[in-house]
Amino acid sequence: MMKFHEFGDNHNPHIVLIHGGGNSWWNYLRQARLLSDRYHVILPVLDGHGEEYQKEYVSTEQSAQEILAYIKEQCHDHVFAIGGVSLGGQIVMELLSLDFHIADKAIIDGSLCIPQPKLAKMSILFVKWFGKLMFGKTACKMQLKLMRKMYPKMAYPEELERYYLEDMPRLPIKTLVTIYKTYMASYHLKPAISNSSAEVLYIYGEKEMKCVKESAKLFQQMHPNCTLYEAKGYNHGYLSTYLPLEWMELVTPFLERNE
Repeated sequence: MMKFHEFGDNHNPHIVLIHGGGNSWWNYLRQARLLSDRYHVILPVLDGHGEEYQKEYVSTEQSAQEILAYIKEQCHDHVFAIGGVSLGGQIVMELLSLDFHIADKAIIDGSLCIPQPKLAKMSILFVKWFGKLMFGKTACKMQLKLMRKMYPKMAYPEELERYYLEDMPRLPIKTLVTIYKTYMASYHLKPAISNSSAEVLYIYGEKEMKCVKESAKLFQQMHPNCTLYEAKGYNHGYLSTYLPLEWMELVTPFLERNE
């Protein structure tokens, strides 16, 4: 069974926020705490990530099925909102396709729904050659130090640095390879997405790759009840991952609209 971290009173409306590939539940920890006075916030730990690093990561579809089973069992078949960044956002798309009424609102940030097999192939080669070097403890400490020095606005607080240093060095290369094969190389947006009743906010950075921007436009074509938001000056997943206050500033009015 997938592991979940919970914040707030479980009698309040439920919000599920799904982390990106390589990170873990703490990706949305700051948002969860800010939202927990009004909502019951649920942060899944995807298989093959974080403390669940020994489990095999299978696919977007498998992850969506596990989260759907949790929602059916623990949340009476429905949540107020679901959100996710990168891989997490693709899992949100799959959930909306599986169950048309699973959520009233959805937030997707920087997620692909158009397959990129060439990019996936290059990414797999790169991570097989350099993954252990990039995610070793020494490299992770250097990354955090550089972030504090060069991008202080986006630097992790001390608590998240501890989680990062614990989880990233034990992230299996196999998990990343599988993500590139599934999330990046082969996932197609399902036609059933058109039947979803959820209102969607689709965020992407101004500096994102072209394929992410094209994915956002395709999603809106297939699910017209969708607002696209371009985060000016930002790259992949910045609002969800590094800038929780800006994420809250954007998402809170969306959640409160017609609540």
